[in-house]
Amino acid sequence: MFDFSFAELMVIGVVALIVIGPEKLPRVARTMGLLAGKLQRYVSNVKTDISREMQLEDLKKLEEEIKQAQLSFDQQVREVKNVIEAPSGAGATEAEALIAAEPAPEKSPAETKL
Repeated sequence: MFDFSFAELMVIGVVALIVIGPEKLPRVARTMGLLAGKLQRYVSNVKTDISREMQLEDLKKLEEEIKQAQLSFDQQVREVKNVIEAPSGAGATEAEALIAAEPAPEKSPAETKL
């Protein structure tokens, strides 16, 4: 972010020594260090907050995708239900074709004994 060479830092130090004086320079340097630490913590907190917001946005997108998948599944279930409950005999053959097209679920050993 900031690019200071060693020579530039030395010039700043010499100017600070002349302007502030040798008695107050250690206190000013300590205060500047504390302020720099607070600034770093603040920047870190802001980065963390931004990261959390991005994750929250991703979770909201995932939630929307799951809702869309649920609606699609519900619609398919309603279609199969309507075909099964159709008054004509053709509905039963269509339902059997739909069921035959779906892979059969695997049975557990407990279910095979029953």
